[in-house]
Amino acid sequence: MAVSQMTPALVLRTRPFGESDMIVSFLTQDLGKITGIAKGAKRSRRRFMNSLEPFSLINLHLQERPNRSLVFIVAAELLVSFKRLVTSLVKISYASYMVEITEGLIAEREQNHLVFQHLRDGLRYLDENEPSLRFLTSFELTLLRLTGYQPLLDSCCKRCGSGRHLTVARWHFSFEDGGILCDSCARTRKQIFLIGRVAVEVLKDLQAGHSPVMSPLPLPSSVVTEIRSLIMQFIQFHLDREIKSAPFLYQFSLV
Repeated sequence: MAVSQMTPALVLRTRPFGESDMIVSFLTQDLGKITGIAKGAKRSRRRFMNSLEPFSLINLHLQERPNRSLVFIVAAELLVSFKRLVTSLVKISYASYMVEITEGLIAEREQNHLVFQHLRDGLRYLDENEPSLRFLTSFELTLLRLTGYQPLLDSCCKRCGSGRHLTVARWHFSFEDGGILCDSCARTRKQIFLIGRVAVEVLKDLQAGHSPVMSPLPLPSSVVTEIRSLIMQFIQFHLDREIKSAPFLYQFSLV
C-alpha cells in the first residue's frame, strides 16, 4: 500500500482533466514544485472542499506513483484562502505574475524552503496591502537571489576594473552575463539593455533591502519604466519563454 505524505503547499494552477478530475500544480514546502492528479476533484466536497483554488495555502496529502510524473492527490486541507486578494483584479494580476515567474525559475522537485516562504509571504502581503511597483520589484529581486540569478550591479561584471562611479551616466546590462558592463566590455555582447545610473542605484538599494517595501517609488516615470523593463526582460531571459501573465499585469500597473 502506498504511503501518504503531507506537506504545506501553495496552489499554482489547475486545469480540468476528464469529466471529474483535475491536474493541479503546487509549490510545496518539503518537495519543491510538483504536479498531481486529483481524482473526482470537481465532485468531492469532502476531500477537496474549496482547497484547490489558485493562490490557496493548503496542507497537501499525496502519494507517489511509481514510474509516473504525476503524484496522486489524496486530500487537501485549506489553511489560507487569501480572500481579499482574489476579490481585486489588480491584486490578481500581481499574484498571477508572481506565481508564474516563481514556477518558471525553479525546476521540478527542486526543494527550496526559502522560495516557498517568499511566495507565501508575498501573497500574504498582497492580501493585506495595496500592491505597488516597489513591492513587486523587491519581490522579483529577492526571488532572483533565492534561485541563483541575482543581477550583479556593483561594478562591471567582466571584472575589468571599471567601478560604479558617480560620473558614469549610463551602464549596459548584459542578460548573458547577468549584470552591468562598461562601454568597452559591452561591445562584445549582443543582448544589451541600456540603463541609467539612477536606475542602477535604485535596484542596488532594493536588492540590499534598504528601501522600505511599503513606500511608492518616488522616481521619474522614465526611471521606473527602465527598472520594470529591465527586470521583466531579465526574468524572461532565464525563463526562455514568454511570461503569459505580463500583459494582464501591464493593464493594472503604472509601467
